[in-house]
Amino acid sequence: MPRRILQGVAAVAIGTAVATLGAVPAQADPVVPRHAVVICQSASFYDNYDSVSGPYGLKRVLPYGNKIGHTPGAHPVYNGWAATFDFGPNDWGYLRIECIGGYDSW
Repeated sequence: MPRRILQGVAAVAIGTAVATLGAVPAQADPVVPRHAVVICQSASFYDNYDSVSGPYGLKRVLPYGNKIGHTPGAHPVYNGWAATFDFGPNDWGYLRIECIGGYDSW
């Protein structure tokens, strides 16, 4: 096969591979958090979690009964700190997993 034809075939093959890879989502669809509530008297709600130093960036303290969201098995839990959604101001953060309960209660 002449070199130009081989180059053209290779370009088409690479273009097809790139188009196919581009069509595959980089991650799974996000999971909507299940409704839950804070079951501790109060729970510190942090901005983020670092695997070396733990949670950081205290946002606020959530009171007992505060409406939150967390989906076990879908949202991460690191060393007992669970990725949680606070439905009040509509933001994500981390709080202790043992302070989450009352799933689907509201």
